[in-house]
Amino acid sequence: MVCGGFTCYKNAICSLNVVYMLVGLLLIIVAAWGKGFGIVSSIHIIGGVIAVGVFLLLISIVGLIAALNHHQVLLFFYMVILFLVFLFQFGVSCTCLGITEGQQVKLLNATWGLMSNHTRQGLETELNCCGLLNSSQSKEQFSNDMDICPAPCKFAKSCFTCGTVMMQHATGALNILGGVGLFFSFTEILGVWLAARYRNQKDPQANPSAFL
Repeated sequence: MVCGGFTCYKNAICSLNVVYMLVGLLLIIVAAWGKGFGIVSSIHIIGGVIAVGVFLLLISIVGLIAALNHHQVLLFFYMVILFLVFLFQFGVSCTCLGITEGQQVKLLNATWGLMSNHTRQGLETELNCCGLLNSSQSKEQFSNDMDICPAPCKFAKSCFTCGTVMMQHATGALNILGGVGLFFSFTEILGVWLAARYRNQKDPQANPSAFL
């Protein structure tokens, strides 16, 4: 069977959906890793990334089943849902890549202000840092945080601020999520096109009277 025929489209869709499964798992893992650092838990787009990962994982499973069985109805819903996932993933990925350092600082300050002392101390111990950001706008808060900081680095007198540590991890997580999501969002358009072409192919092993 030459490429462009029934078998070629079937294999291409199956291969693409295996890739989608891996990408979905990657998005979920990276988002969950980034969520472990204070700033990321305050950014709603991380929840969006996890949602995209889950939907991509589910739709890839549906796509595999539809491709293996040449199921007309499943292939139709697969195309529609995959296109919607593309739109959502494209928007979320652009947001991940577009968030600025200033916006991250504002989110950090807002989140830190909502935390209890116990939560702050737990984060300081986990990240081995003290205080959020030593700026003129939060000098009093920073001084209080330094006084009660339980992190091991305090006794070594070589602490980084938690804001610096969290922004390093958050920037890396956002860049990975945005880059991977944006790149693979365009392959979803390819998946829609392949599914549409495959749906209109005739299965050479099927009963001719059963072809729609």
